[in-house]
Amino acid sequence: MSVAHQIANRDGVSGFPVSLVCPRDKLALQINNSSARCPQGHQYGVIEGIPILLLSEMDQTHVEGTRSLAAVADGEKLPQFHLQTGEIDPFVQTSIAATNGSFYLPVIGKLTEYPVPTLHLPQGNGKSFLEIGCSWGRWCIAASRKGYRPTGIDPSLKGIRAARRVAKQLGMEAQYLVADGRALPFPDESFDQVFSYSVLQHLSKTNTRETLRDIRRILRSGGNCLVQMPNVFGIRCLYHQARRGFRETRDFEVRYWTVRELISGFEEEIGPAEVFVDGYFSLNPQISDLRFMPRRYRAIVRLSEVLRKTSTWFRPLIYAADSLYVSANRK
Repeated sequence: MSVAHQIANRDGVSGFPVSLVCPRDKLALQINNSSARCPQGHQYGVIEGIPILLLSEMDQTHVEGTRSLAAVADGEKLPQFHLQTGEIDPFVQTSIAATNGSFYLPVIGKLTEYPVPTLHLPQGNGKSFLEIGCSWGRWCIAASRKGYRPTGIDPSLKGIRAARRVAKQLGMEAQYLVADGRALPFPDESFDQVFSYSVLQHLSKTNTRETLRDIRRILRSGGNCLVQMPNVFGIRCLYHQARRGFRETRDFEVRYWTVRELISGFEEEIGPAEVFVDGYFSLNPQISDLRFMPRRYRAIVRLSEVLRKTSTWFRPLIYAADSLYVSANRK
C-alpha cells in the first residue's frame, strides 16, 4: 500500500484496522484527539476518538449529518453513558423503531436484548466488511459473528457513539466513524464486502448512483456489494406510494425502484448484479426477530418468510416483493 494510503494515529486516538483517507482527495489522514488532517490541508473534527469525515459543502442526506457537523463546529459536550452488564443502550431503546421499522414500535423502551439479525452472506473467514448507514451497528454485529472484520459508517454521531458502546459491551471488535456513502474515506480496493440495509432507499436515485460508484472504488476485485432496496410494485410499497399520491419524493422519504432499474443501475456502477427477495408486506422485519414482536405481527412475518423461500424457485414472486436485495460483484 502506498504512503498516501497510510494513516498516522497520535495522542491516544484508537487505531483503525482499515486505513482512513481524506474523503475529498483520498490522501492519508493524520489523526489526533481533536482533528484529522490531510496533506492538502483539509481538516475534520474528531469527537471522543470518532473522526467526523463529512463534507460540509455537500448537501446532507439526513438531518443527523447536519447535527454531526454542528457538534464539531460548536465543540459540543456530549452526555456520557456507561452501560451496565445486561443493560440495553438508551439510544437503541428509543430508536429501535426508527432503525428496525414500525413492527418494532411496541418494544420501544422495553428491549431486554439486542435484536441482531441473520446476515444473508457466506462465512466471512476474516474478510473486511463495510456497512453503509450502520446506526447502532446491528448488521456489523451480525457480520462479526459470521467471521467478518466489520467497519460501520453513518452520518449520525449519536448512532456511531451508540454502536461503539454496544460493541464494547458485547466484547466485539469493530471500527465505527461518521461518514457519507457518497464520499467514502477509505483507500481504493480496501474492502471485500460492502453491505447496506434500509439506507440507500432514502436517497435520491442520483445520490444512490453516486454512492454505488464510490462503493465500486473501495471494493477489491471480485468483492461483493449487497444492498436492500424497495420494489416499486411491492404490495405494501404500492400502498405507501398511493398514500402520498404518487408524487415526487423529497427529503428522507423512501424512493422505489423497479427490478430492472436495480439490476441495470448496479451493473452500470459496480458490476454483474442479481436481485433476490428480502421480504413482503414491509421493508424491515426479520424472521430472526419474531420474539421481539407482538403476536399480531408474527403471522405476517412468517407468511413473508414462506413467500421469500418460495420465490427462490418461483421467480415471478420477486416482482411482488416489497423488500429486495441487490447483489453485485466488482469485476
